[in-house]
Amino acid sequence: MKAIQTINLTKRYGKHRGIENVNLAVDEGDFFGFIGPNGAGKSTTIRTLLGLIYPTSGTAEIFGKHIVDDKTEILAQIGYLPSEAAYYGNMKVRDILSFAAKTRRADCKKEAAELCERLELDTSRRISELSLGNRKKVGIVLAMQHRPKLYILDEPTSGLDPLMQQEFYSLLRERNEQGATVFLSSHILSEVTRYCEHAAVIREGSLLVSDSVKKLAHTGVKQVSLQGIKAAPEIQNAANMSFKNNCAKFLYKGDRVELIRALSKLTFEDVTIADPDFEDIFLHYYTKEGK
Repeated sequence: MKAIQTINLTKRYGKHRGIENVNLAVDEGDFFGFIGPNGAGKSTTIRTLLGLIYPTSGTAEIFGKHIVDDKTEILAQIGYLPSEAAYYGNMKVRDILSFAAKTRRADCKKEAAELCERLELDTSRRISELSLGNRKKVGIVLAMQHRPKLYILDEPTSGLDPLMQQEFYSLLRERNEQGATVFLSSHILSEVTRYCEHAAVIREGSLLVSDSVKKLAHTGVKQVSLQGIKAAPEIQNAANMSFKNNCAKFLYKGDRVELIRALSKLTFEDVTIADPDFEDIFLHYYTKEGK
């Protein structure tokens, strides 16, 4: 069964673009990365899946259930962490956690206590006293304490220090190994390449590609570095061009003979052509040249 399945899912805000004809499939038990630059449509997709906003056209299902018709039943199986969350400032952390558990009619005391211990979250403090990172921890516990079948996490590590980021992903891996599906939205490429099995790239509201992270690495793109060049080269099919200290770097996807022919017209001291790392490959999709 598919944990998430969308068919031509579209959301428009009047004349403004949200997402357009998004066709996405996430298998149950997958650890899935949903990536793209800010404003690409990641949060709009997530909010539509959760029924927080309604699609303009198209459809989607979660665990085979319609996101609009079966919204209440679906939400009972989901742990959602928004990119930004607001809580009642005067409430203590333990009261927020208890309140959320009661709304789900679940006993989450033991699970919440274990999560708070691992995340070093002081439940006696009021929300208004917490730093950004500790408020993010509250959101993580709220998303995980009822042990849902599906985690939908929108930019989950913003505000967390590196040690807490590592502990957070350890928790997610454990839940995933126990059968839960993880759907992770992020613009931090290193997170996706390190932890996810599959990934999809969205840009300007449209889904560009969806595949295993390993297969996405084999795009035919090369990273070219030119040392000792006094001007950035104008090379067709080059993307993500950077120029610093007489060194030009760019990604290239195209005919290798054409690349060599173009390079032969330039003056430089040395050239390196190599396979890019995962982050550079994903950046290739972020640009219009990478489409």
